[in-house]
Amino acid sequence: MNALERTDTDAITESLMKVLNTQREDYLNEGHVSAEVRIDRLRRGMTSVHRFQDKLVDALNTDFSCRPRELSMMTDVAGSIGPFKSAIKQVRGWMRPEKRKSMFPLGLFGGRSRIEYQPLGVVGVISPWNFPVNLTFGPLADILGAGNRCMIKPSEFTPSVSEVMAELVSDAWEEQEVAIFTGGPEVGAAFSGLPFDHLLFTGATSIARHIMAAAAKNLVPVTLELGGKSPVLISRSADIKTSISRIMLGKTMNAGQICLAPDYMMVPEEKLDEVISEIKLAVAGMYPTMLKNPEYTSVINDRHFQRLQENLADAAEKGGEVISLAPAGEDFSRQDGTRKIAPTVVKNATDDMRILQEEIFGPLLAIKTYKDFGETIRYVNSQPRPLALYYFGSDANEERNVLDRTTSGGVCLNDVIMHIMQEDLPFGGVGPAGMGSYHGHDGFKTFSHAKAIYKQAKIDVAGMAGMRPPYGPKTQSTIKSQIKL
Repeated sequence: MNALERTDTDAITESLMKVLNTQREDYLNEGHVSAEVRIDRLRRGMTSVHRFQDKLVDALNTDFSCRPRELSMMTDVAGSIGPFKSAIKQVRGWMRPEKRKSMFPLGLFGGRSRIEYQPLGVVGVISPWNFPVNLTFGPLADILGAGNRCMIKPSEFTPSVSEVMAELVSDAWEEQEVAIFTGGPEVGAAFSGLPFDHLLFTGATSIARHIMAAAAKNLVPVTLELGGKSPVLISRSADIKTSISRIMLGKTMNAGQICLAPDYMMVPEEKLDEVISEIKLAVAGMYPTMLKNPEYTSVINDRHFQRLQENLADAAEKGGEVISLAPAGEDFSRQDGTRKIAPTVVKNATDDMRILQEEIFGPLLAIKTYKDFGETIRYVNSQPRPLALYYFGSDANEERNVLDRTTSGGVCLNDVIMHIMQEDLPFGGVGPAGMGSYHGHDGFKTFSHAKAIYKQAKIDVAGMAGMRPPYGPKTQSTIKSQIKL
């Protein structure tokens, strides 16, 4: 475990660079990274996550003050083991060279083109606090599957989890394979400025600007997995009860502390009361009580708790109807060691409210209404591009219009969040929601260099085509054939 607590920036950078240089040197000395070596590293990681599952779950509950074991097992433990399993099963196929067409007539003469996927080298990972295990080891499976080494900086907001992950990393890999560094913002700042071969950051858009600027000093390519305000579009053709049940499962999971959680909902104006009624029923069915309920997650820390409270106060002050969904009427102002906020909707939210201007990252949901469905597409397009967009309905023309006329990192039809669980779909954002993607084969490609290789034919192609001076009739014939329309 590399716990860098010193505030001396130069000393921190020196410690980090020492490990980076060790990993890079070991990578270069290894040369070709065989499928057997990759699978061994993947299997060690998968086995260690399984071995440390109880410690990880307990640490998650400690850091959040209340986080259900079942949620942590599904999202963080199983969500980490799944990518390892997938990579182990498919990495041999991913590594195969890809044949490409050779320019006419070179292919006829025996010229051959291909792409080989080569490891980048050392990849840095800065992981977040909301799903700290999954968002560390999920991409790590792609990174190791691509044959790389890795250095990890987890969030300081989940120190107990970071400590267990550090044990896990030491259990599974040598430091020259995978290394993890705990510590505060000063460690994160030094880490983001290292000359990695690639850097993956998952977190807030505001922080990503600093990460990208730091990486640019060394021309380090970045993959940014950010967030944004993911809209839910409810069609008049939607089954309201089923739709709301699925939406509120996603909105209340981890108390809404999910980058893909629905941020605002647009519903037909005549269905507003029905929607709110179904929201109340859906929440009550999942969480009859909340304060003492171990299945309802607490907000991660005091700062985020206060931020969410301020968002509600701002909405009420600006004329929004704030509706608490606590079914048992519990008093959330009195809590014993937790920071729980009841799921809450803001009816008739307006654009001047913070709840419609900032990513919520909590169990709050803004609701807007529309008369014509086209209003929903126009509104979405007037906002920064989101990480996810959710459409509920059975109107094929509407669905096609939403897909064709809006741009988002991903789309889920008639559900929320579920698209991230599909390991064969790329996960990533667009615009302020991020850049680049990973998961499965797409992750393998993100963390690989696609090396273009052309093998020339044995015959004298340059001479046959008149490409070698002195130029003559063959040259003119070749040019004429190439520019012919």
